[in-house]
Amino acid sequence: MKYSIFALYACWLSLSATMCAAAEPVNYNRDVRPILNRYCTSCHGGVKQAGDVSFIYRDRVLESGIVIPGDADGSEMIRRLLTDDPDERMPPIGKHPEPLAQDAVQTLKDWINQGATWGNHWSLEPPQATAPPQVTGSAWPKRRVDQWILARLQREGLSPSVEAAPGEWLRRVSFDLTGLPPTPAEYEAFIADCAERPDDREAIYAATVQRLLDSANFGERWAAMWMDVARYADSMGFEKDPHRDMWPYRDWLINAFNSDMPYDEFTTKQLAGDLVGDVIATAFHRNTQTNTEGGTDDEEFRVAAVIDRINTTWTVWQATTFGCVQCHSHPYDPFRNEEFYAFMAFFNNAEDCDQDDDFPTVRIPADANDLERSLGFAGQVRELRMQINEPVDALLGPTPWQRIDAAKLETNHGSLSKTDELEYRAGVGTYPPGTIYTLTALAQPLTAIRLQILPENDDPKKWPETGAVVSRIDAAWVLPGGEKQPIELASVFVDYVSGPFDPSEALRDGAAGVGGFPKLEGPRWAVFALKDLAQPPAGAQLEIRLRQDAQTSGSRPVYVRRFTVESTAEPHWLELAQTQQTRLNELKTLREELAGIQGPRLPVIVERNSAAARATYRFIRGNWLDHGERIEAANTPAVLPLLTTEGDRPTRLDLARWIASPTNPLTARVWVNRIWAELFGIGIVETLEDFGSTGTPPSHPELLDDLALQLIDQHHWRLKPLLAELVMSATYRQSSQASHELVERDPRNRLLARGPRTRLSAEMIRDQALVASGLMTDKVGGPSVMPPQPDGIWRTVYNANQWTTAEGPDRYRRAVYTYWRRTSPYPSSLMFDAPSREFCSARRVSTNTPLQALVTLNDPVYVECSQALAKRAAERAGDDTALAIAWMYRTVTQRVASEATRQQLNNLYGKAQADFVADPSLDKQTFGADAQQFALTIVANTILNLDRAVMK
Repeated sequence: MKYSIFALYACWLSLSATMCAAAEPVNYNRDVRPILNRYCTSCHGGVKQAGDVSFIYRDRVLESGIVIPGDADGSEMIRRLLTDDPDERMPPIGKHPEPLAQDAVQTLKDWINQGATWGNHWSLEPPQATAPPQVTGSAWPKRRVDQWILARLQREGLSPSVEAAPGEWLRRVSFDLTGLPPTPAEYEAFIADCAERPDDREAIYAATVQRLLDSANFGERWAAMWMDVARYADSMGFEKDPHRDMWPYRDWLINAFNSDMPYDEFTTKQLAGDLVGDVIATAFHRNTQTNTEGGTDDEEFRVAAVIDRINTTWTVWQATTFGCVQCHSHPYDPFRNEEFYAFMAFFNNAEDCDQDDDFPTVRIPADANDLERSLGFAGQVRELRMQINEPVDALLGPTPWQRIDAAKLETNHGSLSKTDELEYRAGVGTYPPGTIYTLTALAQPLTAIRLQILPENDDPKKWPETGAVVSRIDAAWVLPGGEKQPIELASVFVDYVSGPFDPSEALRDGAAGVGGFPKLEGPRWAVFALKDLAQPPAGAQLEIRLRQDAQTSGSRPVYVRRFTVESTAEPHWLELAQTQQTRLNELKTLREELAGIQGPRLPVIVERNSAAARATYRFIRGNWLDHGERIEAANTPAVLPLLTTEGDRPTRLDLARWIASPTNPLTARVWVNRIWAELFGIGIVETLEDFGSTGTPPSHPELLDDLALQLIDQHHWRLKPLLAELVMSATYRQSSQASHELVERDPRNRLLARGPRTRLSAEMIRDQALVASGLMTDKVGGPSVMPPQPDGIWRTVYNANQWTTAEGPDRYRRAVYTYWRRTSPYPSSLMFDAPSREFCSARRVSTNTPLQALVTLNDPVYVECSQALAKRAAERAGDDTALAIAWMYRTVTQRVASEATRQQLNNLYGKAQADFVADPSLDKQTFGADAQQFALTIVANTILNLDRAVMK
């Protein structure tokens, strides 16, 4: 009887365990999505949808009928996974010879039986507030972050490393916060303070962190990081790659970081600063390339710049590979092709149009005190340009216009013809700058003439077309004897003002230039109003001459191909011309004031007015020439929170606020992950640029969410308090030394059982040499400089640009100020993995090559720094070379050299000194004219090349 009871009890336990296992809920993101991404979505995703099935969207899966929620055995998906028929089995044998593993099949069956519930990818869901885990038996945690790290280490059976020595921590935190090593004086004072007050170490560390955060060097270090994602350069890019004045934007970045501008404000201003009174910040999206090569189509490269702005925005703030969606829906993430172009509409109405003058620009005065005045003048000019046309709209409609029927047509190039609808068309052929059209017609009383320039193609999908620029329009009465009486044109009004061509600037000598439309995005018109009613003399004819002198930046003539000319005697145009003259005079005065301010012109983003708004179309397969349906309004992807708008139509400002909103699930996560990577060498999500399905999953997801919420709620989007929290943590303060077993277990330090040990950035390596040598110039801000680089780097075909090596203090400025040319980046920085910045670069992947050692040993900058470092050491130590060598080592590495290292460096000194005496062929001019200076320079050069020197 007992046996039977125990048997029944055992059966009940077994059944209960089975039921519990079956009842355990399947997590779609954790359990199901990885299976689908690996085995299914390559054929059933956002691009290829075999059998009209896509596993990206739940509604598509259910509509197809292959999954029946609650019925795995009745679902076609499971049948295909289990069938023995090679023609029906999924995944296909050609791609996956082995059937799907049974545990994966069981996971999918459980998922379907539990209702086939879906879920967004983790990064598309809002960050979850979770209390940090309670860890027991350890006093190690110093900050909130440490609790998350320690809990994970305990689960993995690991323990944290010991705390780094004070000097090691000081070097690490100095580079991380300012991009510079501590000076010898700072190092010695810090070490002495820690030794004298061991019980006050927390306060000493906190004071050091605050000093570094308050340093002007802080902004330079973090601006250097941001310049990669902003694709900052001092040149335009593409083949010619000419100069561009972008450095005022770099200064804006430095000031923004130093003032600890909240990240939501930092974001809003860079994306829509022209709409919130900070137009300099919009230069972020004028770092796009401009093609000044002859024969190129400006519209093609304007569109390329717009697409780059879309992709950069998504990479920087959303860590999403949105660029995939340009040609098709995303292969793995829930972004549809049409959503790319709805997003494009936010950026498609900027004024810039790939012109080599980089229009629009703002003048940045040499005197910073004049900046506000300069920006104020520029804003008033833009406002007046818009106001001048305001009264025209109301008057244009009621005006009785009469098309001019020319009896005689002339042109000095090509041919000109008239249609039955009284349209004039240029014939086939070349119409170079200087082409003049002359129309002669019956005379009639005039108060205004209207010129309409029409696209050659009436289909809006074929727009924009190459435009037209009328440099000058003259009107005259032609008397019977051939004599001409000019008709004075007092004012010119256009449908809207857009682009660098301004009609109001072209009034001169009684003639008017319509300015022009370098791209025709639809019919355009301009009205030329007279000062007084013009009555034709007896027997006279009306002559109108259109002169066209302009060409695009690609040296392509922009001439009128199809147009109409109309006239009216409506008196209101005379009144309008008189009232507008006041505004024109005011505009002229403002321009003169603006022209008197000296300084570079910074390219910026300026929004077109609503009348000038471009139409945005979906590009078929991403081809900018093949237009699909028109996008009615800008919008954000449906999978993310709803966009809210303040006006009738969404604007870039609405977009910027949407990105910077606490409800956006990506923005704060992406930013804190980037900060984490800067400190620890690798992000919580390693793929800084991709938080999507193909990116790496977070190593500590709850910690990532916790940091994101802290950034928003506690730090109010400010960077400095977040950095202070992280660098004071026990996690950050660990020694980077690791046992062989720990390296084997966690080679990339993803679990953070030791402190970060990463190579310095290209900028930090150079700046360290300048600081150690005492050469670095402390000046903050200003134009880019040209420190020494090898000769001939810029020597290319038909390129007159020259690298003029700086002398004096500019020679020794921080690397963040080094002139950056996209086609010829500074070579030593490039060697240490700096990107060319032709496009956004979200992270630098460190390499390790012998060429890097050749740079630090032979580059003229490092040789010069070695000389100066050796000279400083000799002045400090006198004839005690061992002391000089020890001081150089400690100054560069912030460590006391071991006995073995001291012996090796002393031996190197002795050998170099002997070589100086024995070998007359040595370069004594470069390395030193006497034996001691020569040998110390060799040792200094070697120290700057040590692993200890290039690691933090």
